[in-house]
Amino acid sequence: MLGGLLLPEIEELIADRKFTVLRQWLADLTVIEMADLFGDLPPTTLAIIFRILPRDKASRVFEYLSLEMQEVMLRAMGHEEVAAVLNDMSPDDRTNLLEELPAEAVQRLLGLLSSEERKVAQSLLGYPPESIGRLMTPDYVVVHQDWTVGNVFDHLRKVGREKESFNILYVIDKEGHLIDDLTLRELILADPLKQVSEVMDGHYVSLKAKDDQEVAIGVFKKYDRTNLPVIDIDGKLVGIVTVDDVLDVVEEEETEDVHKMAAVETLDAPYLDVNFFTMARKRGVWLSVLFLGEMLTASAMGYFETEISKAVVLALFIPLIISSGGNSGSQASTLVIRAMALGEVKLRDWWKIFRRELGCGLLLGVFLGLIGLARVHLWQYLGWMDYTSHYHLVGLSVACALVGVVMWGTLTGSMLPFILRLLKLDPAAISAPFVATLVDVCGLVIYFMIALVILHGTLL
Repeated sequence: MLGGLLLPEIEELIADRKFTVLRQWLADLTVIEMADLFGDLPPTTLAIIFRILPRDKASRVFEYLSLEMQEVMLRAMGHEEVAAVLNDMSPDDRTNLLEELPAEAVQRLLGLLSSEERKVAQSLLGYPPESIGRLMTPDYVVVHQDWTVGNVFDHLRKVGREKESFNILYVIDKEGHLIDDLTLRELILADPLKQVSEVMDGHYVSLKAKDDQEVAIGVFKKYDRTNLPVIDIDGKLVGIVTVDDVLDVVEEEETEDVHKMAAVETLDAPYLDVNFFTMARKRGVWLSVLFLGEMLTASAMGYFETEISKAVVLALFIPLIISSGGNSGSQASTLVIRAMALGEVKLRDWWKIFRRELGCGLLLGVFLGLIGLARVHLWQYLGWMDYTSHYHLVGLSVACALVGVVMWGTLTGSMLPFILRLLKLDPAAISAPFVATLVDVCGLVIYFMIALVILHGTLL
């Protein structure tokens, strides 16, 4: 009995298409009462009743049904009704249902969800954040190896309109394991009477659902594909990843790296859409860290206060010295981090990079040092600045300091990403602030220590 109605009466109302009367009777029942009583109804009758119910109430009733009854309902309802119910279900109840279904059914149902609800469902199904599983779509075509090529094209005519792309078809066995992929070109050129197994070559590339999204980027670059299949730990096909999704990931990753290297927290929206105070907070955190680090510069200058008071001329070159070191460090850091991101440089290559940057830093330092030396002598000769009677020693101090600071900046900028990667930290996130701080503080020490040696007995 259903709210005063017996099963035959319900069926009679449905047969007579008196849906308004039936809906009025249903309105008097609570969601839980409906769920308890719906178990006595056949699936076809229940599917009709679900169409009569308001969409939000139908979804809530569906959540209270047993998993077995939910599966029966999904088979009895059409695609539109299934999509409406699934999209309106609470994420946890929907996940409980999906986890009980076969992988093939899960992927079919995921295809009925909206893009936003699909992301939620995939995350709750156990795919880690930033994993390939979060990128995949169920919009693909599968075929079986015992089909003929003609059967494949018959199948494509039936399902092709529902698929966004089917330039690559995936061959699975009876258990859903991926065993090959075939391009549409291969099938078009094949004899229609041939079986799929005769066209297959057994060579295919796949991604694992729980791998990091950056793995997909590398595989797409290597094999130049427009989409790639995704398998679970058992080798069953669970979805595909398309190149446009990967391009979105590339853009996000590069944007994140650029923001981090500029010492800014990653923006989650376009620049003009970010709230003013949110923007200030994201920039202010690292600015505060950098400010605290740069306080060490003041400490270093305080340590050499006596030397500065004796030879004030040395203070004129402090911005020149530390900025040159910072610039060289930023160059080296950016080049190494980018090479790491592209897979051109591995942790084991640190010694090669060290030797290369040591020589490069020495050459660049000598070049800048000669410019600095020439500048001191030229300005003194033209009378634009008086660097004291020991101007040649001052110029030599600046030149040698530039060599040392540029070398230090280059080595720091190139080696710090390796150290951070070894510590399982993101090189792009910390390298820029650390390089700036280390080079500034150490650059001052290098500069004044060299000046002490060269100017000892004259200005100092």
